[in-house]
Amino acid sequence: MKHIAYILLALMMVACGTESGKFRLEGRLRNINQGEFWVYSPDGGLVGIDTIQVRNGRFSYETDLYDQATLMIVFPNYSEQPVFAKSGAKVTIKGDATHMKEMIIEGTSENEDMTMLRMELNDLTPPDIPDAVSKFIKDNRDSPVSIYLLQRYFIQTADPDYRQARVLTEMLLQENPDNGQLLTLKRQLKNLENCAVNSMIPKFTATDIHGKKVTEKTLNGKVNVVTTWATWSYTSTNVQQRLKQLKNQYGDQLGVISICLDGQADICRRYIARDSLKWSTVCDGRMWETPLLQKFGLADVPGNVLIDGKGRVLSRNLSAQHLEERINKLMK
Repeated sequence: MKHIAYILLALMMVACGTESGKFRLEGRLRNINQGEFWVYSPDGGLVGIDTIQVRNGRFSYETDLYDQATLMIVFPNYSEQPVFAKSGAKVTIKGDATHMKEMIIEGTSENEDMTMLRMELNDLTPPDIPDAVSKFIKDNRDSPVSIYLLQRYFIQTADPDYRQARVLTEMLLQENPDNGQLLTLKRQLKNLENCAVNSMIPKFTATDIHGKKVTEKTLNGKVNVVTTWATWSYTSTNVQQRLKQLKNQYGDQLGVISICLDGQADICRRYIARDSLKWSTVCDGRMWETPLLQKFGLADVPGNVLIDGKGRVLSRNLSAQHLEERINKLMK
């Protein structure tokens, strides 16, 4: 009888979603036939980058997952969409590949909440978006969606609002006092204003993966960039490739220091050797606890700080395209 009961329980779990310890994603998009998506996790839910194959507009993906995680789906146009995953859940995506902002993600309350918010934001003007996002966060203090939104709209932007980010972080911590992401974010926010736009970069000392000492004096170009990346983030490695092209073009006029957040320096070292990245990269295996990361107040992958020749911060967290455009303009 016990054996039968276990079988019935397993069948019930599969009927409700997917097997415990697994997360499944499937969907269908119009106006795309064959292709490939990439998926990574900014909070450690996945190791490295996975691929999702698209056949006749349909796709499916399953991964081991014993807790909850945020997955970032990267589409062929390099746009990204968060999917909030948890053990035993199945999520479906549907929409039109030419109108990604109208994509519908269903299967869990978190993804359905995010879909509804995205539809609301689509109808707002840019100045009204922060207020709408703040309201969502205040109304959903125990949701992983709120942590994603906090970082996406108040920190990982070219014009971050650190004051509001601190207020919202403290609010979420009252509801989730043991949340590791929020505790890390709180520590990082203490350093963010030390490297805010129009301020001077801090003094620092670090060692790159080849044992070379790097300091603030290493950033001695006409234009300089400090950037974060990881082998598991396709978007961030794309930024490194763009910087490689710019470095080849401008030489010593462009100073670059990269901070790799991989947990193993050997993985970072192999990537750098393969792609012939010529500037200093710091990878101490401490990931989000890397001291240099905190010195520059960088809290995401990818992230960047654009600096002029005198050490003054010009911009933060520009997209790959905007970073390239800004560098080209400053070099004229």
